[in-house]
Amino acid sequence: MGELVLVRHGQTEWSRTRRHTGLTDVPLTEEGERQAEALRPLLARRTIGRVITSPLGRAVRTAGLAGLTGARVDPDLGEWDYGGYEGITTAEIREERPGWDLWRDGVVPGGADHPGERVEEVAARVDRVLASSAEGVGDPGSDDVVLVAHGHVLRVLTARWLGLDGRAGALFSLGTGAVCTLGREHDRPVITSWNLMP
Repeated sequence: MGELVLVRHGQTEWSRTRRHTGLTDVPLTEEGERQAEALRPLLARRTIGRVITSPLGRAVRTAGLAGLTGARVDPDLGEWDYGGYEGITTAEIREERPGWDLWRDGVVPGGADHPGERVEEVAARVDRVLASSAEGVGDPGSDDVVLVAHGHVLRVLTARWLGLDGRAGALFSLGTGAVCTLGREHDRPVITSWNLMP
């Protein structure tokens, strides 16, 4: 039975230093490229029907290095727009806003390039991704659908797959270069594997 295969892009300099990396197109580090290439054997064992990526270069590059061909770009898989918190770490934000939590407190608006998004807006985007790409997932004989994107957007997508509020994405830690799978058990959406590292 086909699964939704979630792939988080490989490491970037900003992910390495724990900076909020939304719409800024930061390239993969050498380690990130190694992580992406290491995904090849894991993904080669699967029967993949479709590959869909975020439009950001770090996701597109990860898909290519992982051997995923024929990818379709979907802007709805872009990372959460962190607004005025783009490029800033949680520790830096908490110096001004003690106890701040992205999932509970959201972001402040940034400039024209980074207006910011609420979790509900991210959830609406991933709902569209699921509506257009998850049909048939879990059906006997169906192929896998691979989504290559970013940590927070994939966490929100997972929460929505499970029928949860987008804020429940806070419960799913997701490392760079990791693979997760979503499927069905007795017609119920489930997580079939999480945070696998080759």
